Amino acid sequence: MSELITALQNPQALITLAVLSIAVFLFISGSLAPELTGLLSMALLMATGVLEPQKALSGFGSPALITLMGLFVVSAALFRSGALDRLRELIASERIRTSRRLIALMGLVVAPISGFVPNTPVVASLLPVIEAWCNRRKISPSRVLLPLSFATVLGGTLTLLGSSVNLLVSDISEQLGYGSLELFSFTAIGIPIWLVGTVYLLLAPQTLLPDRGSDINQLTGNKDQIGYCTEVTIPFRSDLVGRSLLNSRLQRRFDVDVLELQRGRERFLPPLADRRLEPGDRLLLRVTRSDLLRLQQEHTVQLASTETDKEPFLQTDSSDSDEGQKTVEVLLPAGSTLAGASLRELRFRQRHNATVLALRRGQQTVQERLGQAVLREGDVLLLQAPMDSIRGLQSNNDLLVLDQLESDLPTVRRKPLAISIALGMLVVPTVTPLPLVASVLLAAIAMVAGGCLPPGEVQRSIRLDVILLIGSLSSFSVAIQHTGLADALATSLDKLIFGWPTYISLLVVFFATTIFTQFISNAASVALLAPVAIQLAPSMHLPPKALLITVLFGASQSFLTPMGYQTNLMVFGPGRYRFLDVTRYGFGLTVLVTLMIPGLILWQYG
Repeated sequence: MSELITALQNPQALITLAVLSIAVFLFISGSLAPELTGLLSMALLMATGVLEPQKALSGFGSPALITLMGLFVVSAALFRSGALDRLRELIASERIRTSRRLIALMGLVVAPISGFVPNTPVVASLLPVIEAWCNRRKISPSRVLLPLSFATVLGGTLTLLGSSVNLLVSDISEQLGYGSLELFSFTAIGIPIWLVGTVYLLLAPQTLLPDRGSDINQLTGNKDQIGYCTEVTIPFRSDLVGRSLLNSRLQRRFDVDVLELQRGRERFLPPLADRRLEPGDRLLLRVTRSDLLRLQQEHTVQLASTETDKEPFLQTDSSDSDEGQKTVEVLLPAGSTLAGASLRELRFRQRHNATVLALRRGQQTVQERLGQAVLREGDVLLLQAPMDSIRGLQSNNDLLVLDQLESDLPTVRRKPLAISIALGMLVVPTVTPLPLVASVLLAAIAMVAGGCLPPGEVQRSIRLDVILLIGSLSSFSVAIQHTGLADALATSLDKLIFGWPTYISLLVVFFATTIFTQFISNAASVALLAPVAIQLAPSMHLPPKALLITVLFGASQSFLTPMGYQTNLMVFGPGRYRFLDVTRYGFGLTVLVTLMIPGLILWQYG
């Protein structure tokens, strides 16, 4: 403690500690959006003379941040090209009949995908598919959505590209003079954690996951409000010809209900699962707008209407008016500036040109006095708005649109090219001297040049809030190191754990980071704790990167609270969970990773 008192005699160290205290308070209280808190802290450090502008702003020009920007573009191109269509088809297939099998698919397939693309869009893309699967199987979404979030978190530490936090750690490591992390720097640790975590998801008692009911259409009231009715014909060359509806990709891959089949003058009503399809058959479908556009794009079916209107099927849906109104669900993510205010105070309808029909909070649906309901992070709003307004919401950091719009549908003919470019982005830096940042930027440009992503979508695909947060938080680490606070805190901590086994010391660092992450963003946890942890490396006889990776895993493996990770919040509303549901299900997994990761760090670096 004396070292810390001595360090605080330096005015710059005292100012830095004050700024950090203000930042921690703002992060916990949520009074400001996380990225604004980061920018405010950076500005205060410059205004008080603690950091020169060049050092404070260096994070915005770091290779890690540029890599992240390019990765956003590559990920957007992959999703637009339909790279997850096979996974969506597998989820809807007859092979995945139980929640255990679905959880196994999440752990063994979805998690590795999250190691190479950001897990937030993965969850957003799969959430409607899994909800539809739950509806067909009469299984409560609360039985499977939390494992979806945990699986993507486990996969996010498989490679450097799995999370923005990983790239921030790489940036801090380089700024502090220890060199940046490589693409697979911590994969040897991430793989055992992923495998053990998957086993936990499979073997954890089902009683840990609550059953909140299987009626996932609580907001809309009935299926007609989330789907459209239309007539289609089976073309002569369709791959549906000769197949029964049960075994066709029509129902395995898409959320489609066949209400009637017409063959010439004959009419067939459900059950139709074993009925084989023939060219010229006319089907009356209840289908979501996005799935119908995909079917039409792939020439699986043709619209039966001879109208010149490009979207004649919209005329049969009563939920959307002739003026192009559409009903969608949006989520208030962590850090949303809308949280803490009522819809009336926000003048939501005038501000976003959208009408709120209902609000869902965990297991509860708020239907009365919506104007006075105070919004919280994790709330799900059911909105009705013109398409232009909904597209505008997609670039709004305060709301996350959960529904897929037709403007974001994949261009399936570009799928092989998009997947090839992404694989090349991963392979080239591992077999050549080409830096990862250059590989990611070349891949982003190739995606646009190859038509996998329109040029106009590039800017919208980049999450500005994440860029501002990561870029500004690096100034924390520089200031803590520059003013001697890191040395003082590390010396005090080193005296506290003096004589302890290295394994126990690493466990303390990991667990402290994990707890810290439950209250502030994981990026802020890394920025504050990484410089301190690095100073402990000499006394533990470990390289600095070992402590950095310990902090990285502590900030990433967040399974205790809904606020601990963005994906936890994304599934919190749709799963109708309560706060302690996450803690109860994630406690055992937290204990496992807390015991394993220090041992794996010693195995690799000891």
